[in-house]
Amino acid sequence: MPAFLHRLGRLAFRRRRRMLALWLALVAAAVVCMTAFGGTGKLDNTFSIPGSESQRALDRMKTDFPTFSGTSAQIVFTATDGRKVTDPADSARIRAALDAAGSAPQVAKVVSPFDAHTISADGTTAVAQVRYEVPQSALEPNALDELKSAVAGANQQGMRVDVGGSAFGNAPSQSHRSDIIGVGVALVILTLTFGSLLTAGIPVVTALFGVATAIFGALSLTGTVSISSTAQSLALMIGLAVGIDYALFIVSRHRFHLAHGMEPEESAALAVGTAGSAVVFAGLTVVIAMTGLTVVGIPYLTAMGLAAAGAVLIAVLVATTLLPAILGFAGTRLTPGPGSRAMRREQAVGGAGEDAVGTGDGLAGATGENVLSGTDDNVAGGTGENVVSRTGENVASRTGENVASRTGENAVSRTGENVVSRTGEHVAGAAANAAERWFRLVTRRPLLTLVAVVASLGALAWPAHDMRLALPDNGTAPGSSSQRIAFDRVGEKLGPGFNGPLLVLADTSHSSDPTTAAQRVAATIGALPDVATVGKPVANPATHTALIQVIPDSAPSDPATKTLVNSIRDDRAAILRDTGATVQVTGSTAVSVDVAAKLNSALIPFTAVVIGLSLLLLLLVFRSLVVPLKAAAGFLLSIAATLGAVVGVFQLGHLGSLIGVDTTGPVSSFLPIILLAVLFGLAMDYEVFLVSRMREAYLRTGNPLGAVHSGARHSGRVVTAAALIMTSVFAAFLTSESTMLKQIAFALAAGVLLDAFAIRMTFVPAVLALTRHAAWWLPKWLERRLPDLDIEGDRLGPAHSVPESVPLTPSTAD
Repeated sequence: MPAFLHRLGRLAFRRRRRMLALWLALVAAAVVCMTAFGGTGKLDNTFSIPGSESQRALDRMKTDFPTFSGTSAQIVFTATDGRKVTDPADSARIRAALDAAGSAPQVAKVVSPFDAHTISADGTTAVAQVRYEVPQSALEPNALDELKSAVAGANQQGMRVDVGGSAFGNAPSQSHRSDIIGVGVALVILTLTFGSLLTAGIPVVTALFGVATAIFGALSLTGTVSISSTAQSLALMIGLAVGIDYALFIVSRHRFHLAHGMEPEESAALAVGTAGSAVVFAGLTVVIAMTGLTVVGIPYLTAMGLAAAGAVLIAVLVATTLLPAILGFAGTRLTPGPGSRAMRREQAVGGAGEDAVGTGDGLAGATGENVLSGTDDNVAGGTGENVVSRTGENVASRTGENVASRTGENAVSRTGENVVSRTGEHVAGAAANAAERWFRLVTRRPLLTLVAVVASLGALAWPAHDMRLALPDNGTAPGSSSQRIAFDRVGEKLGPGFNGPLLVLADTSHSSDPTTAAQRVAATIGALPDVATVGKPVANPATHTALIQVIPDSAPSDPATKTLVNSIRDDRAAILRDTGATVQVTGSTAVSVDVAAKLNSALIPFTAVVIGLSLLLLLLVFRSLVVPLKAAAGFLLSIAATLGAVVGVFQLGHLGSLIGVDTTGPVSSFLPIILLAVLFGLAMDYEVFLVSRMREAYLRTGNPLGAVHSGARHSGRVVTAAALIMTSVFAAFLTSESTMLKQIAFALAAGVLLDAFAIRMTFVPAVLALTRHAAWWLPKWLERRLPDLDIEGDRLGPAHSVPESVPLTPSTAD
């Protein structure tokens, strides 16, 4: 693969105008297809599980009870100033508003609160029900706004009108502001990382190309495939984050090559061949994990997984084709300026910062070669003395001569400290960047570091043991929204169960007396615990079915409601024996219960597959047993801690006000499995980019601790920037009004932050420092049977390599 990507990068660099034209054409084609065949107006936010009991009942209701088969809305009338809704003037105003509501678009039936007896005990609140024959996703874009306008006439002094209900639930989320915030923060981080606005802008531009192609392409399919607004937002979120990160890894390698004198064309080709190989590997892991969501069997989740996988796949294609073309347009302008901080930093990483220790005895090892240089000149210049002798003496000799540079300053410090300690494990000094200094700190006492990380993440993960899963409802909508006000008012005045009634479909075709059978079914259900009231059965004599509305005592997301649904289903055998009728439980609340049950049953197998896949992939990449096991353990720690943080914020309410969470509620049923899929792929990104440089250094020097520090020096800064960018992009979506999207954004932002800094930048080096040589051990019999993936492009050969030691010229010396 590295050789193929090397050729691809060179081709894209040389044919950059054609490559740019090709991607512009792809974006234009996606826009045209979206305009012609799809668009945001056709997004489908319906939850369903084909083959589940609740879905089978809903499908039958489309023919037997069409006015009950679609979504519904609630109109909540609240009398104020000491008045009651039953007062003649107020009741007349309510009836007039209901007549107007009946003429709103797509309304099939309006049920008056005076007929349904849905009036609060104190007479201040009345709830009317508006029924549609279509699901929420099939409502016209202005249908709900027209309904609000129709009843607005009743909203006068002495009465308040609020419209809510399941028709408003899971409404499309708008994320345009989030896009701008995420891109802006990413650009700032990139500018600080590279010290160049031009260099920083390239990853942002290429990421926008990929996101535009993915999102417009997905929207072009909405005319034929069900795609939710959350799937669109997730694809946008992940596509933008990985698009910037993948380009960052390649651009940083390209700039490193340029700083060491390589020609732009060869530099771009080599960057794509090396860093691009890791990008392809990391991207494919995300694609595999996201595509794996299709096996759960929930269309809503399938669309989310495929949309996100498509966005990541396009991001990989952009990084390996369009990016080298843009690097060709930039040419030598990306080379750090002579004497600049960026140039000194890049040359320090490639030169003075390089671990040249083979045995751990001296900076140049047993060979006695000079520390810096491809010229074989001495570091100290005209003294003619080697910096490190064959006996491994200190760099700053007993004569006190300076190690390097014509400035007369010591390489390490003015005190003349040794560049390499007596253990041969330190290369310290000006060449050590912040990431390397952090790695040195955490590897100084690796066992203590591991205990601290596990204890901290374990404490953060503790709330996850009490996690409640459910689909979001209007109880977690923004506090100022009409549907949230209606939800709270109904729960307060009529009981929480009125916000999520159950529908029981009874088939009485085998009963001797269908009417009596339906009544006995209703009576049996009414005797169950947690039932507030049972409505009169609505019969369809033609199909010998009856529909019974059951109002629970508890809220839709309350565990007691789930228990009631399961109790009715568990009693179906007794109901059949006593009445001859078969029953099915459906409605939005029952659908939520079925979705949660389906996801819970899939969570453990999916986790096992993800962990197993990570072990296999990392075994192939690093040819080690410890590295995959360590990565899997770290991944589980970060997942558990992230879920604990989500529960703490959204379910327990800790610090929720900081991100606009004004009420607590259950965690979205989709969140754990989405988090597993996404975070798995992103964790593999950082694992590959960081540990691959460690393995490369270990194979070259044989010094396990020095290899850990070398990995930090080469990749730590870039991985840190990538994690901050990805966290910022995800966090920008916390401004969304969609509870589900807000939870996903928080989980991904927290997950990336914890995984990158607590696991990859702390836990990983501590484990490798503790296990030392054993970390890179693999049984010989297994090593012979495993294919060598060559992620770092070692097979490209020495002709394509960058000198590991480059002398500082007078113009670049600090």
